[in-house]
Amino acid sequence: MNAVVIRMLDDDRLLPTASRLRPDAAPEETLARVAWSVLVEPGDGVAGALIAEHGAIRALEMAVGEMGESGLLVPGSISPRQLAEAQARWSPRARSQAVWDAMESCLVIGGRLLLPGDDLWPAGLEDLGVHAPVVLWARGDLGRCVGRRTASIVGARAATAYGESVAAELAGDLAAGGVVIISGGAYGIDGAAHRAALGAGGTTIAFLAGGIDRAYPVGHQQLFDRIRAGGAVLSEVPCGSAPTKWRFLQRNRLIAAAGAATVVVEAGWRSGSLNTAGHAAALGRPLGAVPGPISSAASAGCHRLLREYDAVCVTSAQEVRELWQDGADDVATSMPVSPDQVRLLDAVSTRTPRDVNEIARLSGLAEARVRSLLGLLDLDGLVEHVPDGWRRTS
Repeated sequence: MNAVVIRMLDDDRLLPTASRLRPDAAPEETLARVAWSVLVEPGDGVAGALIAEHGAIRALEMAVGEMGESGLLVPGSISPRQLAEAQARWSPRARSQAVWDAMESCLVIGGRLLLPGDDLWPAGLEDLGVHAPVVLWARGDLGRCVGRRTASIVGARAATAYGESVAAELAGDLAAGGVVIISGGAYGIDGAAHRAALGAGGTTIAFLAGGIDRAYPVGHQQLFDRIRAGGAVLSEVPCGSAPTKWRFLQRNRLIAAAGAATVVVEAGWRSGSLNTAGHAAALGRPLGAVPGPISSAASAGCHRLLREYDAVCVTSAQEVRELWQDGADDVATSMPVSPDQVRLLDAVSTRTPRDVNEIARLSGLAEARVRSLLGLLDLDGLVEHVPDGWRRTS
């Protein structure tokens, strides 16, 4: 990477710090992704389209370097006006100090950086397309989340005792059965779901609207400490970032995308939880809602989802499990299947058996790696061995 061309990265401290943050990865890619995380607000589709077209490093050079618009437009995705507006948004944030601060702060708190394609990257986020996060900042034990079914449970901050009780019952029963509970770390329904999952000895993930170095709400500091010990705290904005209304709304798309199903336990007529439900519906995720008393304003949003948005009425953990029985497969919605497994599954047909050599050729993996992965996927029920080779289960 040419640090002279990239104004915001013309700092000798940056590449060494990027290497410390991700010792086993290319520091240039790490640095470019961190820089994008500093430049853009969550869900910036122009940045996502540029990165998808040119790669993080090249797109960054073209966006904030000396090359201007040359070659930057993505046909059918970005117009000249959109690009100009985006560059005007990004320019004030193009500071090397901000990039260094983000990485150093993450190192100080013992955090880590996840990039798309990493083994621990939540696979469901890929469905967000150009609006997917450029990075995730993380704290906790992400290894506990690998290969597990996930369920997103959300609801009102100003929850009633009824709502918190139902959220705790659903989350506790699901977590005890091995499901990873995803929520937003807020007061009310979110907090009840996290606490119940931990109380059942399960795993839970909190997606934050601000940096992972700050507890928001402050009253959940101890809860976040417990979540990190029994799961993970994730954010797409760098350390030091404050939660804002826009970031809360964009954070909701991550909660919806990372879950195999989304359940709204309690929500008012205009609750932010309906925003999460909207993202889940747009992504084709199964959507459930818990009914409440017809006289309760706290459940008006759930009743709206049931009446207007084809949400499924759920009253127990078993009914939540039924949401994903006919939904997308585990590869798209679990947290997560490794990239090699995804490549192998793409190479295995549901109808025509293929031998190891053919699967290796189609997937681009070594035959020894294919044999190893086939054994694991066979145990998970995703593939099966038949007389003429291997095929994917339907």
